Amino acid sequence: MSTPQPTREPGTDVVVGVALPVPEPWGGHLQRLRTGYGEDHAQHIPTHITLLPPTPVPESVLEALTGHLSRVAASHPPFEVLLRGTGTFRPVSDVVFVQVAKGVAGCERLERAVRSGPVVRELEFPYHPHVTLAHGLAEPVLDRAFLDLAAFSCGWPATGFRLYAHDGDGLWRTVADYPLTG
Repeated sequence: MSTPQPTREPGTDVVVGVALPVPEPWGGHLQRLRTGYGEDHAQHIPTHITLLPPTPVPESVLEALTGHLSRVAASHPPFEVLLRGTGTFRPVSDVVFVQVAKGVAGCERLERAVRSGPVVRELEFPYHPHVTLAHGLAEPVLDRAFLDLAAFSCGWPATGFRLYAHDGDGLWRTVADYPLTG
């Protein structure tokens, strides 16, 4: 099955995001849970740890961005990631997430390096690596998500990150993978 091709008008901005994908079987499991909590759009959001949040950029910047991301990947080594338990940003933001228990420093280094290139993005909140479970839902649903995965744990070697893009349709497409080889 192929991914539908973008429908964006030439010369308009594309929305990009950079993330560490959560591998299977955990990525699909967490995505199904997120959709089950009521976030229908989550079916189009691969499970991930964000390095660059959704950011509109002119198409003319994409080549410089992909070159920058290649250099970032070449200068950072793989590292271990362990997700364990849940956390929340409430009451500041209605988000429940799975916590990054190991690999925080690796995520932080990558995030700083990714955002130091041609796409500079100011963050609304300080960077905190996590995997979103529920966002903007009713309090009882957020409470349930928090409790449901309190004992969740999984780990993997983070060997690369991914550039995603969408054209306003909310369907995130993989643009490129960047293996960590530093």
